[in-house]
Amino acid sequence: MTLALGIDTGGTYTDAVLVDHATGEVLAAAKALTTRHDLSIGIGEAMVAVFEAEQRLSPEAVNLVALSTTLATNAIAEGQDSPVCLLLIGYDRELMEQYSFQQELVTDDVVYLRGGHDVLGNEVAPLDEDAAREAILARRDEVEAFAVSGYFGVRNPTHELRVRALVEELADLPVTCGHELTTRLNAVRRATTVALNARLIPLLRELIATVRGTLDEQAIAAPLMVVKGDGSLVRAEWAMQRPIETVLSGPAASAVGAWHLAGRRDVWVVDVGGTTTDIAALRDGQPRLNPEGARVGGWRTMVEAVDVHTTGLGGDSHVRFDRQGRLLIGPRRVVPLCLLASEHPEVIDELGRQAASPKREDVGQLRWHAQFVVSWPRRVNWLSDEDMALLRRLEAGPQSLALLTREVRYGWLLRRRIEELEARRVVQRAGFTPTDALHVLGRFQRWNAEASRRGAELLTAQAGLPVEALCEQVVQGVSDRVATELVSKVLEDEVGPPDWEREPTAAALLNRALNISRDGDLNCELTLRRPLVAIGAPVEAYMPRVAEQLHTELIIPPHAEVANAVGAVAGGVIQRLRVLISPLDGGERFRLHLPDGVHDFADLEQAVHYAQQVMSARAEALARQAGAGQVEVQMARADRQVKVAAGWGQEIFLGAELIFTAVGRPSPARR
Repeated sequence: MTLALGIDTGGTYTDAVLVDHATGEVLAAAKALTTRHDLSIGIGEAMVAVFEAEQRLSPEAVNLVALSTTLATNAIAEGQDSPVCLLLIGYDRELMEQYSFQQELVTDDVVYLRGGHDVLGNEVAPLDEDAAREAILARRDEVEAFAVSGYFGVRNPTHELRVRALVEELADLPVTCGHELTTRLNAVRRATTVALNARLIPLLRELIATVRGTLDEQAIAAPLMVVKGDGSLVRAEWAMQRPIETVLSGPAASAVGAWHLAGRRDVWVVDVGGTTTDIAALRDGQPRLNPEGARVGGWRTMVEAVDVHTTGLGGDSHVRFDRQGRLLIGPRRVVPLCLLASEHPEVIDELGRQAASPKREDVGQLRWHAQFVVSWPRRVNWLSDEDMALLRRLEAGPQSLALLTREVRYGWLLRRRIEELEARRVVQRAGFTPTDALHVLGRFQRWNAEASRRGAELLTAQAGLPVEALCEQVVQGVSDRVATELVSKVLEDEVGPPDWEREPTAAALLNRALNISRDGDLNCELTLRRPLVAIGAPVEAYMPRVAEQLHTELIIPPHAEVANAVGAVAGGVIQRLRVLISPLDGGERFRLHLPDGVHDFADLEQAVHYAQQVMSARAEALARQAGAGQVEVQMARADRQVKVAAGWGQEIFLGAELIFTAVGRPSPARR
């Protein structure tokens, strides 16, 4: 038996599964809380738990380890910095500044170098190697990585390759070229992508090192692979060079895991996690990719990744009432009261004190009941004296937000300061969540249900509802939000993104179709034509109502709660290479744009034949480097032609794109 260990680090939980790689059978599964300040801690706890769940299996027997990680996505979204230098070849500095393109370049350390090529790959100016040497030497002790992008580097990468060689010669630091990550034009976005990649290299290297240390502690000598954003796998060594390709690794793994567990090739996949809900489409068993490139944290990249719709809604979403008495769920993630009380039982007494005399509190103060502030276990610098005083107080344990704001004259200023510290991940908030509602209703029992009930009782003081009715409303609210987001995703793909707030008529029809509103004489229905695969824990509480609202089939496969970890080991190795052929001299010659430079031919088919020979071998070699065993390579060709005039039957050749796809299964071996 080939034993595979799949690991997924989500926003709330880290999952681990043991899978028979040959048959796909899930042999054991376990969960641990994600330790966001150090992901390796949660990974280690999940690994220990999964082998405890199936003691007949030994860590030494593992042949393959695959990791799905949120590191790249979170690092970009949260602005985690590693100092990098971006070397731009042939870019017009004045133009970049005039149109504020420089703001899209991720780093302030940008060096403009003379050189570059035109759209056909012809050199327009020689590379200024002296300036490149000077920039590299001046920064080699100040940055952790370099990024290189030529304005038309995808049409002729020779200048990028030369600057890369200079970095390797003079600095011995990680360096990435734009043409290695994409073959598409749009020089600004390509520069953004390569700069993000450089910034992520030190972070992913650190994670891989700590994960390997954890594997060594468990006596696991199997190779480590990482899930890319398109759902395929690459060796950890590859991922450390191109970490940007692991963006949206988690949603991609969930889509692959849903296909593996449900066995359905054309479905909508809804992954309800602790922090977010991700919606993606499976078409012919493959996650549908976003042709425009993944967007993360306000940055639009050129990385092909799963086309996922993410919303801040999950089991750990904060449940509260606004000043108008409306129930709000999310998008802020908080620690559920049941989990907080399982680690800090003293919060139950504080919840009891808050419940003892709620009538004596004004309405504004009631809003802060059932909320606590907890410190992150991480070292933080550059805090004010007031912030440090708060952190010292939190060392004694969670502090009631209502109590903290009562103790100062201007409570609203303290609350704003706490929100800023939350954004910087210095402190985190705990409060009532959908997970707490399920604990009260007895539909999910993992932690302290008494804390959940006491939190619900405090919320009922604002809502005037029985506790069970409030919790049912929370669960129904999650279902309604998921259904709304699913409809939004389908409409976005087929028509355009809906704006429910600015389109009251459309919103009214949606509410009637989903049975959110039962007023009025008009009724309507919506039908989702493809089945719905629900994964995550516990989707049984939320998704039956969603399927009923959308009149579609619901599939909750076995092991749905760990589908992401299953998807981590269920994927294959896929490498895609794209090359272009451009006409020269009115079609008299043809230029082939390859990763090592340009090649000219007198005949189009000669160019295609040469590309097929060179690139098929290159794609196979890349797939093997990425960790594949037996590899198959296929080529797809797309010619661009236009007719000269109607009825003449003549066509002008504008160019061709050749796509080489190498596919193989991961090759289990020993490290």
